[in-house]
Amino acid sequence: MFRRFVLAACLAALPALALAPEAHAQGGTIRIGMTAADIPLTHGQPDQGFEGNRFTGIPLYDSLTMWDLSAADRPSTVIPGLATEWRSDPADRTRWIFTLRRGVTFHDGSPFNADAVIWNVRKVLDREAPHYDARQVGLTASRMPTLRRAEKIDDHTVALYTSEPDSLLPINLTNLFMASPAAWERHRANTPNAEAAWNAFAAAPSGTGPFRLTRLVPRERAEMARNDSYWGEKARAERIVLLPIPEANARTAALLSGQVDWIEAPSPDAVPQLRARNMVIAQNPQPHVWPWQPCFTQGSPLADVRIRRALNLAIDRDGLRELLGGFMAPAVGTVAPGHPWWGNPGFNIRTDRNEARRLLAEAGYGPNRPVTIKVQISASGSGQMQPLSMNEYLQQDLRQVGFNIEFDVIEWNALFTNWRRGCQDASARGAHAINVSFAAMDPFFAMVRFWESKMAPPVSNNWGHFNDPRFDQMIAAARNAFEPAERDAALARLHAAGVDEALFIWIAHDVGPRAMSPRVRGFVQPQSWFVDLRLPSIQ
Repeated sequence: MFRRFVLAACLAALPALALAPEAHAQGGTIRIGMTAADIPLTHGQPDQGFEGNRFTGIPLYDSLTMWDLSAADRPSTVIPGLATEWRSDPADRTRWIFTLRRGVTFHDGSPFNADAVIWNVRKVLDREAPHYDARQVGLTASRMPTLRRAEKIDDHTVALYTSEPDSLLPINLTNLFMASPAAWERHRANTPNAEAAWNAFAAAPSGTGPFRLTRLVPRERAEMARNDSYWGEKARAERIVLLPIPEANARTAALLSGQVDWIEAPSPDAVPQLRARNMVIAQNPQPHVWPWQPCFTQGSPLADVRIRRALNLAIDRDGLRELLGGFMAPAVGTVAPGHPWWGNPGFNIRTDRNEARRLLAEAGYGPNRPVTIKVQISASGSGQMQPLSMNEYLQQDLRQVGFNIEFDVIEWNALFTNWRRGCQDASARGAHAINVSFAAMDPFFAMVRFWESKMAPPVSNNWGHFNDPRFDQMIAAARNAFEPAERDAALARLHAAGVDEALFIWIAHDVGPRAMSPRVRGFVQPQSWFVDLRLPSIQ
């Protein structure tokens, strides 16, 4: 009853979200309610996690390599983007050659070429570059940490160099979006410094993507129009409007009242009502993990593998799935059994509370001495599913086994920033774990950035400062495996070792639920964190 009351209150409060009448009258406009509390950055390297890539990265920009988001019945794979082909130099495995797509122009009409690639690499890697932007570094360099520099071979060919052999580079490059050097230079000529030039660029960005930004009101809306000069398949919708609505009931109310046409992560309790109103609920298994990531430093209870294993065994994942209306899959590892990277772990993650209690007793804990664990979480955010209700469920569920769970609830983008600072940083505020969901579609995102000692903050997302030479050696073997079968075998060994050491508290895999008006046609829900906004239209 309380949730229905909240939903009704949200419906009553929604007129402020309404689109201006003249814009609403235009055909082909899809209005999307995001989970983020603000519009992701538009300067070319979005914040707000991968919801930023989904809504202001991929639509406005392109990268050298891209994700195939065209099908629902197969996992997304990396395909040519602004590069048509690439290869590692057999004589020097730290050198990659990329052939660039011809005839591509930025939104401002300037050409995309090798000079533009070098400029975009320097914006995040070269501190001496006049257009270097420190704000973009954490959003990019941490996702491709071995990339060191770019070199022009000719107008349509570049060489990219890594610090060590790295077969994962082409996948990492899906995160480096190409912004227009010419547009930035025009802004720089009229601003006092590089930071001001990037701020001006973000208000009127120029990429090569299928949409152009036409209006931006921070914390309120972003409006994009179809780029009819796009080099690839043109978008079917004329316009996309993004609205930040971080609260699940408010998003649901916005859809039911007709204020938006599409919402991310609808409230599970409202799904029957949505279906009764003929709303379409889309979902698909995703390479996505919703975990608690442990802190391994001295003094953290999660530095003890017995505690980490006990947590993994104590969770009733089926009960959590019921709470979410079925919109999750239980996680027993970063990838699921049967995946090429699954391996053969000896630790079988399941619900076994007797074994969990035995492990806690072995570690010196029991009914009269519960383990206190503080977890830093968000109230909403990209890919975070329903973080408050999920974490509250876990808190109550784990109390039965001997865990005293405390939460530090902060805003999503602050949590995401803290994730790159590590559990020893003051921003962790004494947390023993952090609840940031993550994409697992490629090896670096799935395992390397968490388990390699070199990825400790501020380099990447080894928030817990995990350090084990065995894992560094397994990661080096995977990076040096340039044949797919050999690389999969190396990654399978790495994943199995990670499960055996319980390097995460694996809880859920997201299925990416979205609710849409039946007027939205042609949408494809891929097996990916991302979506292709070129495909849907509205009638």
